[in-house]
Amino acid sequence: MHATRILIASVFMLCWSPAVAAWGPNGHRIIGQIAENNLTDAAHKGIAELVGRASLAQIGTWADEIKSDPAWRHASPWHYVNAPPGQDIETASKSPRGDVIEAILRFERVLRDPEADRKERAEALKFLVHFVADVHQPLHVGYASDRGGNDIRVRWFGESTNLHAVWDEHLIEHQRLSFTEWVRFFGHAEPGEIEAWRRSTVWDWARESRSMLPAVYDHGGSRSDRTPYLGYDYIFKHHDGVKKRLLQAGIRLSGMLNDIFASP
Repeated sequence: MHATRILIASVFMLCWSPAVAAWGPNGHRIIGQIAENNLTDAAHKGIAELVGRASLAQIGTWADEIKSDPAWRHASPWHYVNAPPGQDIETASKSPRGDVIEAILRFERVLRDPEADRKERAEALKFLVHFVADVHQPLHVGYASDRGGNDIRVRWFGESTNLHAVWDEHLIEHQRLSFTEWVRFFGHAEPGEIEAWRRSTVWDWARESRSMLPAVYDHGGSRSDRTPYLGYDYIFKHHDGVKKRLLQAGIRLSGMLNDIFASP
């Protein structure tokens, strides 16, 4: 019985490992709060009709929280899309079970469908908030060969982790800011940026993430080398890029929701 309890606990911890949660809870909350701050009144009203008082920062982590439920196991491939190095994301073979680009487009259609019931549309909103964030994390548009950086072992200030976890959480958490503090300090875009970012498509977002991969993998080592040590140099190199991706995701999410819930 004792061994069984240990096994169950181990499986639970694996399911909730930071390596499987894009951006980590704080990153998703940051993106959700930026989006919330840029919604129209009509969008606020439409969202409240689906999820009540819950904010986008709250519902943004739902798609990761349900990963421990076997009933949602089929949703795992929706969090990412892969292509081999050197191949365009558009031409790469896709999972028949769906991917993050397909999921964003699918759930956008559900939210726009006046015939869809409230529960279906509420779930679509929760998934959409999460997946717009996911596609802006470079390693969610990465390589299947290393599971989006999960198999790339690194040391973060001496602590053993992996490259995916560095991008999910460590690059955000090193500043020791709450998500509300982060948004207050960094969550503001210029009008020209907002207009330009909202003109882009989901495929543009994926291509942007893809274009960041060479710098993401420039960590000073390889699988055959001693485990790379990442610290202040890596933070300095990527801090502005992380801030931009979080901000772009929030602005683009708000633009999509403003359009979906626009008054007739």
